[in-house]
Amino acid sequence: MLREFPPPPRAAEFSELIKKKVEEVKTAGGTRETVTVDWNEQQAHVEVIDLPLSGLYLNPGTHRIRAQRSHNASSDEALDRDPWAPDSQDYLTFLLQASPTDPNLRDPEFDKLKDSLQQFGQNDPGLVTHQGVLVNGNTRAVALRELGAQTMRVGVLPESFTWADVNAVELSLQLRVDHRRDYTYINRLLAMEEQASLGRTPEQIAKDFRIQVRTYHQERWILSTIKELNDRSRSGGGVALRLVDWEGAQERLKELHRLYVKLEGVDKDQAEILKEWRLAAILLDFSKTDVRHIDEEFLKEDYLAGTLPAVLKTDVAGAGDSAVSIPGLGLTVPGASSAVTEARALNDQLLKAAAAVRSTGAGVPDATKGQGQTLLDDARKAFDEAIDVAGRNARLRKRKQLAPARLAEASASIDQCVMDLVQARTSRSLDEEAFDEAVLKLRGSLRKLAQQAGRGLPTPGDGVAWLLRAVSSEDPR
Repeated sequence: MLREFPPPPRAAEFSELIKKKVEEVKTAGGTRETVTVDWNEQQAHVEVIDLPLSGLYLNPGTHRIRAQRSHNASSDEALDRDPWAPDSQDYLTFLLQASPTDPNLRDPEFDKLKDSLQQFGQNDPGLVTHQGVLVNGNTRAVALRELGAQTMRVGVLPESFTWADVNAVELSLQLRVDHRRDYTYINRLLAMEEQASLGRTPEQIAKDFRIQVRTYHQERWILSTIKELNDRSRSGGGVALRLVDWEGAQERLKELHRLYVKLEGVDKDQAEILKEWRLAAILLDFSKTDVRHIDEEFLKEDYLAGTLPAVLKTDVAGAGDSAVSIPGLGLTVPGASSAVTEARALNDQLLKAAAAVRSTGAGVPDATKGQGQTLLDDARKAFDEAIDVAGRNARLRKRKQLAPARLAEASASIDQCVMDLVQARTSRSLDEEAFDEAVLKLRGSLRKLAQQAGRGLPTPGDGVAWLLRAVSSEDPR
C-alpha cells in the first residue's frame, strides 16, 4: 500500500540546487517553460529546469514496475530496506528496461524510446520532487543515462508535496488519454488497490481509470484471486509465485470472472471447480480459446478424470462436505464438497511446482525444479488431451445445432417480414412485384430444405412431416 520513503542522501543539498536553478529561470527573463500538473482536481503550472542526471533518484514507489519488483526476492527486500542505495537504484534501472512479462528479457519498447531520444531528444519534461526523486520520467532517465546524457529537463513539484501527493500526480499523468506508455495490467490493479486503501470510493476510482464501476469490481476480484494463488503456491522453503508471473493473463482472467459470476448464484460448487481448473490452465499457459473449453460441459463430461496421471490425483475422501465452525458465533456452515477440494488440491500441486520452477533465487535445488517441471509437463499433457476432446465434442455439438439455429433465424426474419408487410401496405409503399419474386425464391428454398430433411427419416417428426406435406401438395406448375 502507500508508503512514505525517507529523504534520499544529500536531499537538503539537492533541494538548494533546485531552488537556485528555479530562481535563475524566474529572473532570467524571456519565455519560461512550464509543465501542467493535475493535483487535487486542480491544475498547477510548475517551472521546468535542467538537472544533472547523476543527482536524480529513480522513484522506488513508481507504479510502473510495482509487480515486477517481485522478480528477485532478495533485491526487492533490499529495495524496501534502503531504496536509495546504489544496488537498489540499479535494480530499479534493470526493471525499467526489462520486459514487463519476463524481466529476464530486455523490453523492445525501451529500446524504441531510447532510439527516439537519441534521434529527436527529450520532447517532454519529466517531473521531480524538491529532493531530487523522479515522479514522472523514470524510464526516460534510464534511457538518457544509457545514451550518456548529462542532464534532464524536469518540472519541479512544490516543496510541500507529500508522498501521497507524489503518487496522485504520477497516477493522474499515467491515466491521461494521451499517455505514451501504459502501466502493465498487474500494475494497474495494484494502483487501483492503493487508491482504495486511501479511502476513495469505487465510483471515484473507476472515473479516474476511465472504466465502469463493475469493471473496477472485476479488477479487484482478479487481484485478490492472484494474491490468494501466490499465497497457496508458497512451499515450505518460502518460495512462491510472483505478481509478475500473471502478466499477460488479463483476458483469460476476465473471462474466468464472467463465468464464475454467472455460475456462482446457480451452483457454487460448479463455479469453484471450474474456477480452479481454468486457473490451472492459465498457469499452464493455455491460450484463451483453449481455456474457454473448460466450461459446464467440460465438468459434466468429466474430461479431465480420464487424462490425469495418478501423481496428480489427490485422495480427499472424507475431506469434503464437512461442516465448518465459525469461532465466536457458535454457527456452522457447510464445507466445500469433495469435488471442490480435489480441484483445489490439484491446483495447489501445480502452483507449488510452478513457484519452484520459476524461482530465480538459489534456494531451490535443481532436483526440486526438475521434479516440478516434470509435474507441470504431465499436467499440461493431461489438460491438453482433455481440452482437445472437449473441443472436438464442442465442434460436433455446434454442427448438430447449426441447421436448427439457421432455421430459427429464418423464422425470426419471416416474423419481421410480416410486420414490415403490414406497415408497407398501410403506407401503400409495397413493391408487389419484388415481394412476389421473393416469395417464389422462398418456395424454392423450402423445396430444397424438404428434400434434405426427408432423407433417412422413416418416421419424421411433426415439423418435418408438415414441411413434406406442404411441398408435396403444391401445384407442380
